[in-house]
Amino acid sequence: MDCREPYEWSAGRIEGALHVPLNAILAGPVDGLDPKKPVVVVCRSGNRSELATLMLQARGFDAHNLEGGMEDWAREGLPFSTPEGSPGRVA
Repeated sequence: MDCREPYEWSAGRIEGALHVPLNAILAGPVDGLDPKKPVVVVCRSGNRSELATLMLQARGFDAHNLEGGMEDWAREGLPFSTPEGSPGRVA
């Protein structure tokens, strides 16, 4: 799950990630998440995703923070792309 803002999501995302901005996670139930499956939450640096992870855990999800976020993901050379399929960038 990617909890970044829409402009960040559009700049580059991990394939298969579900986009739910942090404010939506904090506001209430999240559509599209199966509480029986673990979820990894990512943001740009790991700070917002840590908050989102804690909120999801409080709601009974097996949630985990991707520490270092998209910045570390990119630094490691791991793949991410734009909605059009072009190489992504961290915004």
